[in-house]
Amino acid sequence: MAESFSLKDQLINADKVGLLAGWLAPVVPGFDADAFHRDVMARLLELELKARISWIAEVMGRHLPDDFETSAALIHQALPPALDPTLTDDDFGDFIIDPFGQYVVTHGIDRLDLSVPLLHALTQRFSMEFAIRPFLIHHKDHMLGVLMDWSRDEVYHVRRLASEGSRPLVPWGERIRWAVSDAIPILDQLYADPTRYVTRSVANHLNDIAKSDPDLVVSTLRRWQKEGRQEAKEMAWMTRHACRTLVKQGHAGALELLGFRADPKVNIGPIAITPTDGKVAIDTKLEFAFDVTAERDEALIIDFVIQFQRSGGKLSDKVFKIKQVSLRAGQTLRITKAHLFKGNATTFRLYPGAHQLTVQINGRAMGQVEFELV
Repeated sequence: MAESFSLKDQLINADKVGLLAGWLAPVVPGFDADAFHRDVMARLLELELKARISWIAEVMGRHLPDDFETSAALIHQALPPALDPTLTDDDFGDFIIDPFGQYVVTHGIDRLDLSVPLLHALTQRFSMEFAIRPFLIHHKDHMLGVLMDWSRDEVYHVRRLASEGSRPLVPWGERIRWAVSDAIPILDQLYADPTRYVTRSVANHLNDIAKSDPDLVVSTLRRWQKEGRQEAKEMAWMTRHACRTLVKQGHAGALELLGFRADPKVNIGPIAITPTDGKVAIDTKLEFAFDVTAERDEALIIDFVIQFQRSGGKLSDKVFKIKQVSLRAGQTLRITKAHLFKGNATTFRLYPGAHQLTVQINGRAMGQVEFELV
């Protein structure tokens, strides 16, 4: 049997700890690379990914000078070369840089004069989107100014951090409980950026905002479209990516931005499912098919929603994409699709029982069928 893939072991392992020690040893007086490596590895392998980062930072604190001003200067000297500034995407750096960020949080949260320049340097090697968040929480007014300055930085990794670090719901990141509108002036600067690495972050930031203030997202995107500072093709991509949650919800303003009506004039035929008895075994597929007929020319986003059983008898809806298509008045399109109910998925547990599949077109429920997961 093949061994399962371990992300934590790929990203943070003994070799990576040795690499980190190799950066510090030449510049930190009296630094014992072997002892550092030994101290880290004493617990590392028993920990999950985020805990490994915190643990390395904790051990680093024992092996660096107690004075943060001195240790910050030494870290600057120890850092490897910055990532290639001529690229525009997919250059993420080495995860072993991240413990430096956690060290800065622990030891320099109130030394902005030292910590902000160090985070600026670190994020040019690996994104400091997690490390910067405690600074944004504890020093909001000052850090808003920092992020605005960084939004104009010549290095795209720094510009991207101005958006990604301040996202309301960044995965794994500490929650920033600002008003979601506080970061809009920063996004106003960044949306016209020439690099996809930055504009993807801006779109993801807006998608976060969409979950609490959808109208702000729509009005912001509409204003950006009118300003015309971003190339049209990239602006269209950003709009689609930023509105993906709103489209699933059928938000009329978001659909209009994308060229879709919130009240499509379409009819769908009966939804045929296989197995025909409606009993679907875990680790098998539910196949379904239906016809869509347009009463007028329509641009359509066709999705399906499965209402899953959850623990304790609760229900949970999850939206899945089918396709985007344009139909002429009177045209009929046959849709066929299959969905695999994978039983050993690590991120979503399946529970047997009654389920429901709903066809959704431009965010509106148009037809449904029930089945049983067994």
